[in-house]
Amino acid sequence: MKTAFCSLVGAIAVLAAGATTSLANDRYADVPPVMVSPDLSAPWVLQLGHAPGIVRPTRQATQQPLRRLLQAQPGQQRTAAVGQPAKRMAARPQINPIYLPQEVAYDGPQKPGTIVIDTKDNFLYLVEKDGKARRYGVGTGKPGFEWSGTHKITDKRVWPDWRPPAVMIKREAAKGRYLPTYLAGGIENPLGARALYLGTTEYRIHGTNQPWTIGGAVSSGCIRMRNEDVVDLYERVNIGTTVVVI
Repeated sequence: MKTAFCSLVGAIAVLAAGATTSLANDRYADVPPVMVSPDLSAPWVLQLGHAPGIVRPTRQATQQPLRRLLQAQPGQQRTAAVGQPAKRMAARPQINPIYLPQEVAYDGPQKPGTIVIDTKDNFLYLVEKDGKARRYGVGTGKPGFEWSGTHKITDKRVWPDWRPPAVMIKREAAKGRYLPTYLAGGIENPLGARALYLGTTEYRIHGTNQPWTIGGAVSSGCIRMRNEDVVDLYERVNIGTTVVVI
């Protein structure tokens, strides 16, 4: 009795499984249609690698323009790669080494500690002991602005301000060059890094922002030095030092 019952249950199970498989096969007998959303910003579209309707180029297609470029004539490639040459700035004239500071023999009449300025050869001498002098190259007064005389240093200033005289402002304006009435000390100031004031005159021994002019007759009467040279001289002399301009 039990054997017959078990056989009946097994047969029913087999029939049920076959029916389920048949239903599943019938369900997917035809491929379901693909529904394309009219809204291309729908979440399922954004999850795709690219938007529908856009065909990505193949690797071979993207390499074609590169091959054509590499197969171009060498001359054409070089022409495309080379730009316009950069403009070169004009080099500043170099100072003649003869105008650099140096120790020289001195057999003049001035005693040690005196400054002697030779406006003909554009040299400044600081007389030392034992027949020697320290010589610097200078710029002196241009034609019409030469002078000579003896004065004492009455003031010393670091990075001095510049107030050009009214006569200089007027003279330069007639040439089309307009000077400021005041210019604070600094690297753009024509008096440079140091200034030694001579007596009650408007003349000074001072630095410059145009060092390439040293060795020439270039000033309006002042004695012009390189900044590094006037700093050196500034440290060696005091107020009251005699200055002889010849």
